[in-house]
Amino acid sequence: MKDAIKITFAGAADTVTGSRHLVEIGDQRILLDCGLFQGFKTLRERNWLPFPVPANEIDAVILSHAHLDHSGFLPVLCREGFRGPIYCTAPTRDLAEIMLLDSAQLLQEEANFANRHGYSKHKPARPLYDVNDVRRVLKRFHAVEWGRPIQIGRVEASFSRAGHLLGAAIIRISFQKRVLVFSGDLGRNQDVLMRPPEPTTAADLLLLESTYGNRRHPPEDSAEALARTIRETASRGGTILMPSFAVGRAQALMLHIGRLIREGRIPKLPVFLDSPMASRATQVFKKHADELRISSGDMKVMLSCAKNIATPDESKALSQLNYPAIIIAGSGMATGGRILHHLKTFAPNPRNHIVLPGFQVLGTRGAKLLAGERTTKIHGSYVDVNASVSQIQSLSGHADADEIMHWLRQFRRPPRQVFIVHGERDASDALRLRIRDELGWAADTVEHMQHVLA
Repeated sequence: MKDAIKITFAGAADTVTGSRHLVEIGDQRILLDCGLFQGFKTLRERNWLPFPVPANEIDAVILSHAHLDHSGFLPVLCREGFRGPIYCTAPTRDLAEIMLLDSAQLLQEEANFANRHGYSKHKPARPLYDVNDVRRVLKRFHAVEWGRPIQIGRVEASFSRAGHLLGAAIIRISFQKRVLVFSGDLGRNQDVLMRPPEPTTAADLLLLESTYGNRRHPPEDSAEALARTIRETASRGGTILMPSFAVGRAQALMLHIGRLIREGRIPKLPVFLDSPMASRATQVFKKHADELRISSGDMKVMLSCAKNIATPDESKALSQLNYPAIIIAGSGMATGGRILHHLKTFAPNPRNHIVLPGFQVLGTRGAKLLAGERTTKIHGSYVDVNASVSQIQSLSGHADADEIMHWLRQFRRPPRQVFIVHGERDASDALRLRIRDELGWAADTVEHMQHVLA
């Protein structure tokens, strides 16, 4: 078929991570997102496999947002020969620089730790990429204004706000009067920080995320749920440990905690932000404050809520705490970073409480803790988990199934085809059925490495 649009789902198909969608139009190849696989080992091993086409044959990458499951494979792609532009919004560029550099440093630290302690099966253990690989990537970023079309050969692309994260975008690609829309990750209608997703009115082809495709966020007041946990834990002399994404979730937590302290709804506990990346990201939020829905007063509350923990020695000193406190540390699914050292210290004590503020990918340590595992393996050794464990789902930055359906109902005409991506199998299929039954649209789930022609 002449000038058919061919899509290869090279990631975030049958799983919620590794967002990589290769769009081929004529002799052009455009990659929508370039993310890391996370979670189960079988998924993480995909990060080491060759990309389905030579990297130097990809003309451009269009990035929906900065989270690593959407951006974290870029250093590998560039190392393997990609030399094209990476288009994204300005906040995404600023956040991606922080996240990719931190990811490279963390990967190197984990490899070094494994080599020192001999618990890796690989001799020597090596990182997926390093800081030098990231620096090559950063030179390829091109920031694009909201709604301003960019020309990529014969293809025109533009961004509208997705609401999920600072700078997160819905991507629109048009070619010969045909329109492909990639939802990226859609945000909440009533998010504490971000504005709601902007409506999209028309598309011929729609790539639609389905992270919460089979769930509704509970109607709980996330601030009150958080306040209740903090009050109960503090009353028994415990520490509240919060594994948190450094970008987006950490800032929302600080805003909530700052407001609760100001309103007298929780005791004035010391709050520690043990994530240099989260500290840097908070300054990006301040820089792009006009993108947020909060007031200047709330911005001051967020910025002043926590003491920043900068050095490893300062982080280690937190293990000596003998009074109630709140520790926010990366990573959000407890897969790496400083949170692991805190889990070793605080998880065995039943006075403490581990709060998981958001979605936990299957196979991650966070998901296993939530499922009730009473031991967890950290750095080659098993740690008892006697602390309480809970989740506050309403803090998620993802639209739930009803919110996704609300966004779809704003289309003035149905897409010819909806391809459902970025979700576990049960979530994706549940959303497919809702779209078919409630809207009457043609919708399909996709498999990893599936090709479609449209």
